[in-house]
Amino acid sequence: MIYLKTFKLSNRKMKNYNIYPFNILKNKEPDIFVFDNITVLYGNNASGKSTILNIIANKLNLKGKEKGTSSYFEEFITECEYRLGEYENGRKVIKIPENSRYIKSEEILYEIRKIEQENVLKKGYVANLVRNGMEVEKAKESVNTVAGQVQLERFKFAQDKYSNGETTMQILEDNIEPDNLYLLDEPEVSLSPQNQVKLAQKINEMARYLGIQFIIATHSPFMLGILNAKIYNLDTKEYEVQKWSELENVRYFYNFFKEREKEFE
Repeated sequence: MIYLKTFKLSNRKMKNYNIYPFNILKNKEPDIFVFDNITVLYGNNASGKSTILNIIANKLNLKGKEKGTSSYFEEFITECEYRLGEYENGRKVIKIPENSRYIKSEEILYEIRKIEQENVLKKGYVANLVRNGMEVEKAKESVNTVAGQVQLERFKFAQDKYSNGETTMQILEDNIEPDNLYLLDEPEVSLSPQNQVKLAQKINEMARYLGIQFIIATHSPFMLGILNAKIYNLDTKEYEVQKWSELENVRYFYNFFKEREKEFE
């Protein structure tokens, strides 16, 4: 499903290169981005992929957007242009679905940190019981008792800890709803290569069967290789559309393992 068909960045330049986001993509020639069901904005650090996602999120007034801190940011957003897409029956989309959202890498890291903090608290609780003479197995079992949960909550309150959270995979499964547009900023953060592949496969399924459109910022070779996506290379001057196997980051991995191929035989 294509809710957002095209997006054009403002091409006005400022003499002062420190004015954000004007000139943030300096020496580039921004063209109109034409989106598919899944579109990837690829680029190395400082390529501007996260900035572009946030600009789109602000222009579309999506949940999760990060507002700028200056009037220049608002000017830039005003000067951007976009065109909506069409439903599968050919009927034109008249507005972006209201539950569409921009999910940033910082949010994903925050959720993962909450899970990790929960595990740390549990280990500390068990260790404290063992130090006081309780057997290890009984101490582990006590974590799941009512008394154990109450004690954990006290630890959280006393130490200003985070509550239970969700992993990256759970965020997708629990919070992404059918028939919406989602902007994802490096959703593979903290995931192993195996789970990056699973995540990409899940995104493919959601786009195909649940009527979801994704615009994703990533430079993960595992995500790039699995996603059924149109890939814009932000490291090129005119934001060329390229195959995943042509991208610098992917070629680096290929050459690295190719040079060491005999070690795997």
